[in-house]
Amino acid sequence: MYRIHNGFHFSIAALLLAAAMAGEPSARNIDKQQVVEITGKGPAVLWRYPNDIATRNLYYGPGGKADAPRDVFYTFEKEDLDGSNPKLNVLAPDGVKWKAKLGAEVRPETVASRLVWAVGYFADEDYFMPVLRLKNPPAHLSRGQKYLTPDGLLRDVRMERNVPGRKKIGKWEWLNNPFLGSREFNGLRVMMAVINNWDLKDENTAVLQAEGPDGPFQLYEVSDLGASFGTPGFGWTKRSSRGNVKAYTHDKWIRRVDSEFIDFNVPGRPAVDHLPAFHEWKRRMELRQIGWKIPLDDARWMGDLLGQLSSGQIRDAFRAAGYDNLVSENFSREVEERIAELKSL
Repeated sequence: MYRIHNGFHFSIAALLLAAAMAGEPSARNIDKQQVVEITGKGPAVLWRYPNDIATRNLYYGPGGKADAPRDVFYTFEKEDLDGSNPKLNVLAPDGVKWKAKLGAEVRPETVASRLVWAVGYFADEDYFMPVLRLKNPPAHLSRGQKYLTPDGLLRDVRMERNVPGRKKIGKWEWLNNPFLGSREFNGLRVMMAVINNWDLKDENTAVLQAEGPDGPFQLYEVSDLGASFGTPGFGWTKRSSRGNVKAYTHDKWIRRVDSEFIDFNVPGRPAVDHLPAFHEWKRRMELRQIGWKIPLDDARWMGDLLGQLSSGQIRDAFRAAGYDNLVSENFSREVEERIAELKSL
């Protein structure tokens, strides 16, 4: 009976897999979708020309040294139960609000925010802290309890600063936004492939109402970059899918290149063990087209922007996330190799 039962489930899984993979879904023309309107003040902005790429400080990132969190006692306010990773809202003594993230995404998200920002895209002010001290630690956390020590310390934390004057007003869709077909949007698609950010759900985007020198504008960003620097798709485990140098350096990131376009393997096919959650698995299969059919000129353009970064800047981004020298070096070399591949297209 066991053999029949086990074989039956295997057959069902195989049929579902075959149905989902029957022929590669043709990449929908990503620049011909209907645009979703978001009500906000000022123009929609995805990218700004970075005339200082070669001098940007990738150790401190978008917020710079001035905004970095201090090694002081923070006040625990509440847990943030959004998303799949443990998060806490905490308050610094100077009144600045921070979102503390725990778990597998802490280090890769810190690095990704710096590289994305370096080439002109918006990113959260993220910092890595080896230890976060709470003066009023909760008795119990519904998520992330294992990271909390009995004396109120949290180990390996990504701190996201709440930037005054910015308010989230919505999300944007990868296949349905005001920038479809633009070089800047295609460049962002390339960046997601460079860093192996496979979790490109619309839930991981944000539109923020912001103020600039020229008045109000709507800031478009990828608000969650944590699923980066691991496998190109949702892997067997969280450990391999995020911040895993072996997975990042060994997986094939370019799917194919022709005379006009490049297709990336990021976002990639999720691992088969996620197949029982079939609707989610199917949705992730459809997300693959975000990395397909990108004009070669736009991919080279992004490679040229990234190519302005020095080896030291790239290594600073990984050092900022608390990676040791060997791991930082291996990650950095792979990033440099990918940049070289883009430039040579």
